[in-house]
Amino acid sequence: MREDLRALYAQEHLPRYTSYPPSPRFTAGIDAGRYASWLAGTPPEATASLYLHIPFCRSMCWYCGCHTSITRHDGPIAEYVGVLEREIGLVAARFAQVPLVRHVHFGGGTPTVMAPEAFGGLVSSLRARFPLDPDAELAIEIDPRTLVPAMTEALGRAGVTRASLGVQSFDPRVQEAIRRAQSFDVTARAVAGLRAVGVRGINLDLIYGLPHQTVDSCVDTVRQCLDLRPDRLAVFGYAHVPAFKKHQRHIDGATLPDGRARLDQAEAIADTLVAAGYRRIGLDHYARPDDPLAIAQAEGRLRRNFQGYTTDPGDVLIGLGASAIGRLPQGYVQNLTGLRAYAERVDRGELATAKGYALTPEDRLRADLIERIMCDGAVDVGQICRAHGRDPQAFLATLSRLPGLAAHDLVRWQGDLLVVREEARTFVRNVAAAFDAYLGTSAAVHSRAA
Repeated sequence: MREDLRALYAQEHLPRYTSYPPSPRFTAGIDAGRYASWLAGTPPEATASLYLHIPFCRSMCWYCGCHTSITRHDGPIAEYVGVLEREIGLVAARFAQVPLVRHVHFGGGTPTVMAPEAFGGLVSSLRARFPLDPDAELAIEIDPRTLVPAMTEALGRAGVTRASLGVQSFDPRVQEAIRRAQSFDVTARAVAGLRAVGVRGINLDLIYGLPHQTVDSCVDTVRQCLDLRPDRLAVFGYAHVPAFKKHQRHIDGATLPDGRARLDQAEAIADTLVAAGYRRIGLDHYARPDDPLAIAQAEGRLRRNFQGYTTDPGDVLIGLGASAIGRLPQGYVQNLTGLRAYAERVDRGELATAKGYALTPEDRLRADLIERIMCDGAVDVGQICRAHGRDPQAFLATLSRLPGLAAHDLVRWQGDLLVVREEARTFVRNVAAAFDAYLGTSAAVHSRAA
């Protein structure tokens, strides 16, 4: 691809398309009453996934974009877990028939900062209120720096099947600049401990575009990660938004790599992982060929949700905890973000819904097109349009961005099939944006395309 086109498309600020419409479209018009009616209307045959948000960390990493709070004491975490258990009961009670759960994901923050017995109690509360499939995936995000042996053992007893460990970078200079000192040995011990207690799937999370990062340091980090034999890796571009995340002001913008350097880092990481035998999954994931994620992609079953790429085919995603987002066939819901407001609402026996979005037929069409582009790098526009009762040619005539993408050779048509060229894979979000009817209609700040 021409350098001027690489620069043009890399500079665009776009949604990550973990949902469509993106969360800035959510409004307070979707309240607890609407959410309760959506839950009650869930079909008996539906299957569900659960996301539990634990918004606590022991220290703040300066690159972080999560909804999290810093505490060195266990009291606030224990109180929050108690509220979370009560919310689980409130939500489960709203179903006419509680659906079978096939995926559970604990995110944060750092979920493993809770006491081991608190985690065990939380999983017991889930099992008491929701029927879990015997083969359900239980996944958790982990900061290796704070993982203690007692918690590792608790994860094994609870039946956790997959763990995502934050690495970001092993370069000491980068770690100092982002306030996250984490040695390879600490990470290796965490991985070994998890495997010893039966956690089968190990994911490692990396970031490029961090201060002082270079192609060489990125590749060196990847090679160290490969020594740990992870099943999957997620590789994200750092989003520098100090106006919204004040702690990012500690990062000197002059130390951040420019757009060309970011692209070089992303491509070097991709080349290293592919050469090592990993399959590239969508935009930013990599998996071993025998991993369920790679198999799902090969079979056209890959999905995308708020946790990224997934094999989860569930009809309902229930978000639990402060700021958590859920998705039902009718639309999206998001909980209150403030910890006190969230706890007060739950303690009154009310759902913690703050806002959401009711999907329209047009949204559903565009969401299907965007998900397939993001997952497969290709989409059969004709097939999806016809499935939604739309004329493909009439719909395509409304898309103003698509001709430019084709003219710049980012995409090619094969009949009704729109294919993202392999050389343009990094810019799949730019292609997905061609189907976004809301792009540029809000003041939301999104991350760079690359």
